Amino acid sequence: MGIIPVPRVAVVVVAAGSGTRLSAGAPKAFVGIDDRSVLRHALDGVARAPLAQVVVVVPAGREGDARTEADAAFGDRSELVTVVVGGDTRQRSVAAGLRALWADVETVLIHDAARALTPPAVFERVIAEVERTGAGVVPARPVVDTLKRVAGADVEAAVDRAPLVAAQTPQGFPRALLDRAYADATADYTDDTALVAASGHPIRTVDGDDLSFKITTPADLERARHLLRPIAPAASALPLVGIGTDVHAFGGDGPLRLAGLEWPRETGLRGHSDGDAVAHAIVDAVLAAAGLGDIGTHFGVDRPEYAGAAGIVFLQRVRQLVAEAGLAIGNVSVQVQANRPRFAPRRAEAEGVLTAALGAPVSVAATTTDGLGFTGAGEGVSATAVALVYRIR
Repeated sequence: MGIIPVPRVAVVVVAAGSGTRLSAGAPKAFVGIDDRSVLRHALDGVARAPLAQVVVVVPAGREGDARTEADAAFGDRSELVTVVVGGDTRQRSVAAGLRALWADVETVLIHDAARALTPPAVFERVIAEVERTGAGVVPARPVVDTLKRVAGADVEAAVDRAPLVAAQTPQGFPRALLDRAYADATADYTDDTALVAASGHPIRTVDGDDLSFKITTPADLERARHLLRPIAPAASALPLVGIGTDVHAFGGDGPLRLAGLEWPRETGLRGHSDGDAVAHAIVDAVLAAAGLGDIGTHFGVDRPEYAGAAGIVFLQRVRQLVAEAGLAIGNVSVQVQANRPRFAPRRAEAEGVLTAALGAPVSVAATTTDGLGFTGAGEGVSATAVALVYRIR
C-alpha cells in the first residue's frame, strides 16, 4: 500500500441522531436500507468523493459498529477515519467532530448520514466553491411544492416559492471560519450554514441533487430501498402494474370535490383531506406500481400538512416521487361507482385536470351499482384505479 497524502479537506459525518420519527427501533444511521445500513451507504459516498479526513459522530455505545462500517467502506484507507461520540444536540455533535480534525485540514464539510445516497459530485461542487470563494457553501434544490403559511389548521396566505430553496448537505466552510463561528455561537441552529450566517459570514449555494434527500420517516426509508433495489435487465422494459381503491362517505363539511373538480350543490365527502376518492385511488395505484408504499405512508392522518388538501396536490406529489425514483407513469384508468354526481357531462374536464396533475394520461369511467351496496344507497363514493409505470433508469 502506498503512502496516503495528508488531506486538506475533512468531512464530518453526523450520525448521532436517535431516529425517533423513523420508528425503526435503532439509531437511524444503523438502520438497514438493503444489506447495508444508512451509515454505510453514506460512508460509501464519502469514500468515492475527493480524498478527505473523515470524522464519524455517533451515539455512545455505537463506536464499534461505526468503526466496522468505516473499515468496510474505506478499506486500505480506513486510517483516514476517526469515530467520536456526539452530544445531545446536532450542534454539539458537530462540535465534537470538529475537535477531532487534524491540524492540516483547511476545508471542512458537514454531512448528515441520513442523506445517505448523496452522489460524490455534490461533495466536489461544495469543495470547489469553498476553495474558490472562501465562503460557506450549501447544496440546494428548488422548492417545487406550493407553500402556505398557516395558523393551526387555517391557511393565512400563500408563500412565494421563487426565492426559496431546500438546503441539503454536505455544507462546506473554510475551517478557520467554521471554528470561529462555533466558538462564538450563543444559540442552537438548525444547520451549520445558519450558524455561520448568524456570525455575519456570507453563504453561497451550489446545485444539490434529488438523491440527497434526508431519510427521516418510514416513507423516506422505503424510497431509498426502492432506489437501491436491483432491476433485472430482462424485465426492465416491462410495465409495472398497480391497483388502488378508495372509498369515502358523504357528509363532509365543504363542497364535493371529486376527480379534481368541485361539484356545486353536491354534498362533500368525509376524509382527512378532501375525500376525493378518484384522486386517492390513482395515488394508491401509482404508488403500488412504483413500489413506493401507499397513500397512508405519504399522506396519512399523521401528516397534518395534508389535512383538507385537494387530491390534485397528492397527484402532483406522487408524480414527483415517481420521477425521483427513476420511473415514469404510463397511464391510469379509473372507474367510479356512485349514484351522484352525474359524471358524464364533466368526464373530459375531469380527465384533463387529472392528466395535467399526474403528468400522464388518465381516463375515467363511471357506473352505478343498480341500487346495491353503500354506493347504490347513495351513502358514498368508491373508485378503483389501475396504473402502469415504467423504469427509465
